[in-house]
This record gives sequence, structure tokens and C-alpha cells, in this order.
Amino acid sequence: MVDAPGTPPRTRPGVVSLSSWLLILVAAIQVLNLIVALSVVGKIRDVLTDAYAGTSAEGAADIAYAFSIITAVVSLLIAAGLVVLALLNNRGKNGSRITTWVLGGILFCCTGGGLLTGLTGGMTGGGTTTGDVPSSEEIQRRLEDALPSWYTPVNLLLGLVALLALLAALILLALPKANEFFRKPKAGWEPPVPGGAYPAYPSHPGQSGDPAYPSYPPAPGTPPSTPGGQPPSAPGGQPGERRDPEPPSGS
Repeated sequence: MVDAPGTPPRTRPGVVSLSSWLLILVAAIQVLNLIVALSVVGKIRDVLTDAYAGTSAEGAADIAYAFSIITAVVSLLIAAGLVVLALLNNRGKNGSRITTWVLGGILFCCTGGGLLTGLTGGMTGGGTTTGDVPSSEEIQRRLEDALPSWYTPVNLLLGLVALLALLAALILLALPKANEFFRKPKAGWEPPVPGGAYPAYPSHPGQSGDPAYPSYPPAPGTPPSTPGGQPPSAPGGQPGERRDPEPPSGS
């Protein structure tokens, strides 16, 4: 992870790493639950086809089968999204943490509702028969006879583990250590080190390190100075020597 200049590198706390592993576990359970559901979707379609044959709801089996395929695709996308969020959370992306809370909350409600339906399904009374359509109790009895005995317990166990893991992952992301990790670092001022080098200032051409000062034009009547600071020498004399004008000849 790249931090702002002048700030110490951030270390990912253990609560964030554990939360990411739990999200990956939930994603793996989603894929496993998808495999289990697809292994029995054909039997469920056959049971519904036989139950609704010759009734006004004869096409309900095809609708249920299409719904199962759509649910499988959505579950696969959710599993991939959880893995991506886990990787982004490990990098300290606060936006991914917020997305994890939103998506995780929706998934938690759906998983909890499915578990509640599965646990209370056997205790609810059968629905009344509408016209020539079999009752829900009759449909449930036919499904239980056709599906393997391990199907319902495995579904409930996977759903319960996924629910607890998801809840723990969301709670870990809200702990104080996680808040410090996801908080955007601010660049701090570092005092100069004693004995260290200070930045050099640009100097005027021809000078060694001294700051340049502005030059002003000479006063009227002042002879121009040479590069060495001496006035210009007269013809035939030494530099800086002043010579009087010679008198005119014949005087």
C-alpha cells in the first residue's frame, strides 16, 4: 500500500484480515450451495411437472426451473463480488468497506429469511387447494420424497455457517482498529534533522552562494566602472591612474 509522502506506512490490523477471510469463506459457501442446488434442480422440475400436469398451473415447472437458473447466476456474481471486496478491504479502501456493509446487509437478510423458511417449513400448516392445483402441503411432500435425505440438512448447515461468518465479517469492519486503518492518512510536517543539509538557494551568475541584489543605474557624470570595480584607465597610463589633459603646443 502506498501512503502519502511524509507519513509512516500503515499496517493492516488483524481484524481486517480476518474479516476478509470470512468474506472469502462466505463466497465459497455460496459456490458450494450453488453446486448442491444445481444437482437436484432436475428432480425438482420433474416433481413440479408431474404435480401440475393437467392443471391450470401446468407451466409452473418451467418457470421454477428458469428462476433456479437465474438464482444460480446471481449467487455466482455475489460470490465473485465478495472476493473482490475482501481484496479491496485488505488495501484499505474505505469505499469497498461501505459497499461490503451494504451488500453484506442485503445478503444477511436474504440468508436469514431462507433459513427461517427452512426451519419453520415443516411446522406450517398446508395451504388450501385452489381449483385443480395441488396444495402446497402436497407439493412439499412430493419434493421431500424425491430429494435425497441429505439435501435439507446440508442446505441448513451451509446457510447457518454463511450467516454467522457474514455477521462476524461486518462487525469486524466496524471495530476501532479497522476505523484507524481505513481512515485516510494526512501528510505530517517533519522537522529538519540536526546536521542535515538545507536546501540551497539559487545564486546570481558570477557570485558564489550570495543572494543577488538589484542593480541601479549610475548617477549622471559618474564614469562607468570596469568589471573589477576600477574606473577606466586613461590612454598610456596605468589602470585607475588619472591624467590631466596636456596644454596646447606653443604656450
